[in-house]
Amino acid sequence: MKTVVSSKGQIVLPAEIRRQDEVGPGQQFEVERLAPGEYRLHRISRRRNAGLVKLLLACPSKGWFRPADRTETTDDVRTPGLR
Repeated sequence: MKTVVSSKGQIVLPAEIRRQDEVGPGQQFEVERLAPGEYRLHRISRRRNAGLVKLLLACPSKGWFRPADRTETTDDVRTPGLR
């Protein structure tokens, strides 16, 4: 398949490839230069829960989710001794 570099230096992945590999807006890629004129494009996988906090904060029921207090510790939790 052919594609064209835009005046901004952007390369568009053809729609057929985007559909087959489920590539969506915001998906990040790493570009590696192999040799003059040869490049490798590698999709960077996102973490499973990427964007989850943002999604929960946007919940229509305001106040339903609040981020945990990061000052809390587990110092007071006792663990059974191992023998």
